[in-house]
Amino acid sequence: MQMNDPPETAEFMTFVRTVEARSISRAARELGVPRPTVSRRLARLEEKLGVRLLRRTTRTMALTDAGEALYARARGVIAAVRDAEESVRRSDNAVRGALRVSAPPLNSAEFGAMIADFVGRYPDVRLELDLTTRHVEFAAGAYDVAIRAGEKLPPGLIARNLARSRLVVVGAPAYLARRGTPRRVAELTKHACLVGFALGEHPATHWPLARGGRVRVEAVMATNDLAVLRASALAGNGLALLPLPLVYDDLERGALVAVLPERLGAESHLAVVYPEREFVPPAVRAFVDAVVAWAKQAPELNRKMPTCEERAKKPAPKKTRG
Repeated sequence: MQMNDPPETAEFMTFVRTVEARSISRAARELGVPRPTVSRRLARLEEKLGVRLLRRTTRTMALTDAGEALYARARGVIAAVRDAEESVRRSDNAVRGALRVSAPPLNSAEFGAMIADFVGRYPDVRLELDLTTRHVEFAAGAYDVAIRAGEKLPPGLIARNLARSRLVVVGAPAYLARRGTPRRVAELTKHACLVGFALGEHPATHWPLARGGRVRVEAVMATNDLAVLRASALAGNGLALLPLPLVYDDLERGALVAVLPERLGAESHLAVVYPEREFVPPAVRAFVDAVVAWAKQAPELNRKMPTCEERAKKPAPKKTRG
């Protein structure tokens, strides 16, 4: 390879993905290549352009001025390449090709069965399913579809709603007996709080209020894994903010108790999203349709908190003798 060879698309793609992932290791996972491959591509790109694009240390990574300028343009280059590829396929409705999907860990056997059925139905699709709570970027073309939970979506995305539920604060009876049950939101400062990651990227510092606004909480543990949060709450380690479908059965059997349900929590939407574009690849359409069909057959996704009247009518769970 000559030193004056122009940069390749893979090098631009790697640079853009690394910037947006803010980590070489994470970019390597999302691109499906070894970490040394990412480092080599970045080094080749800097060598060909004759400028330093990234300042890297063991803990941080920052763009140089040249890197900022290239990133602003490289995103458009990657999008143009993908548009060119799609334009060739516009007359071909075959469901095939690479399909990159991001979804939160749903801990659902039915979701796993839907994925298995999709793979079996479309053998010409190379599905890459990344289970993460982080809200991934679509700009660099690293992902085609994402399943996201939240209240708002960034512009430029098409969303099909899958479910509407609530986030609730819960605690184990043993924990509440030991530390007391909060009667006011202000009393949260006296409690151990188990928190998730805001947008899947960094530990949450606030919990939502049911009527709008939020309250600051001090975390004794933070994790982006909802199953770990639930397990810690069940173990009596503190209060946790969790999606109602995940803890509905725990609340029904009395293993967890809703804390200030009329004051804390917020409505949560689960949606499948993909970039708005002139041509939507058949594989994307097929996957979105499969996810929507799965959600319609998963009533647990739309579970609601019982009303005070419903809770009063329900008999108390029987105590077992120790």
